[in-house]
Amino acid sequence: MRTFGEILIGWYEVNKRDLPWRETKDPYKIWISEIILQQTRVAQGYDYYVRFIERFPDCKTLAEADEDEVLKYWQGLGYYSRARYLHEASRSVCERGGFPVTYEEIRALKGIGDYTASAICSFAYDMPIAVVDGNVCRVISRWAGIEEPIDTVEGRKIISVLAEELLVKSDPARYNQAIMDFGALQCVPSSPRCDVCPLLETCAAYRKKLVKFLPKKRHKPNITHRYFIYFYVRSGEYTFMKKRTDKDIWRNLYECPLIEQGRDISEEELFALPEFRQLFDDAHVKSFCLVEKQVKHVLSHQVIHADMYEVVIDECSGFGGSFLRIPETDLHKFSVSRLISHFFSLLLKSDN
Repeated sequence: MRTFGEILIGWYEVNKRDLPWRETKDPYKIWISEIILQQTRVAQGYDYYVRFIERFPDCKTLAEADEDEVLKYWQGLGYYSRARYLHEASRSVCERGGFPVTYEEIRALKGIGDYTASAICSFAYDMPIAVVDGNVCRVISRWAGIEEPIDTVEGRKIISVLAEELLVKSDPARYNQAIMDFGALQCVPSSPRCDVCPLLETCAAYRKKLVKFLPKKRHKPNITHRYFIYFYVRSGEYTFMKKRTDKDIWRNLYECPLIEQGRDISEEELFALPEFRQLFDDAHVKSFCLVEKQVKHVLSHQVIHADMYEVVIDECSGFGGSFLRIPETDLHKFSVSRLISHFFSLLLKSDN
């Protein structure tokens, strides 16, 4: 009778996805792929990976690049701290003279956790280390019938121990790719394809009718709602932006003038705000109109509710302060959040 690992590898040989980072043993390229695929679907991450590697083919190229350019290549992927950590870690790798070759050294790089360190060690160096991501947790918890929530210390421990026991140590890289693909394509979160599952006969969740209930999670993230009011200020052929430098979302990305409130407010309330008067009291406003109201932008632990106004001011107006005065034709050079990019698409399309 074939083992759990042998069944998965057999399934993988028939169903595996053709992905460029699987055709290399270069730890740098594997590292880039793993960071891109955190919180990102493969279908979306594929093109980003190709573009990123074309521009930054090795650690040296990435380390020598300006952070603004790195963030620009990351634009649209979200979780921008990943790009900043990649950039910082690439410099550490270059300073030490090459990519580290032990789990402990790899784990010590900025932005690399247990999962990513295990993946690099397994896929680049064929080390017999089990890779445990969300897909792996789901497959193992269902197959073994683990009812302990996977977001508890005990649940993570049970999964980790079983993952190491199930690992095919003679072929760790292929096994790890197999179980991850199995979770992504076969044993999916909703409506898994149990009727054609090669593990059906030994799956505890199927036998106990627990498939749709596993894996279990105990904790639900606390979601913060924030209310942003943006102003796209036109002054002739110029507009104004500023880099976000606080330790907050979208750090080091650029954005339009912003006022944040604790709730959705009316235009009448907006005009009465001291922050609004501070922005526009010295400007000769020619027109003021709403572009879009209450756009909902969902992040991992926050929901942004954003309004965008277009404000046209006289070219001789006293507006600027700490904002950069940017030709509209140069906006594409600046790294911005997906939310700002959405607003730009509306504003600039209306000009055509």
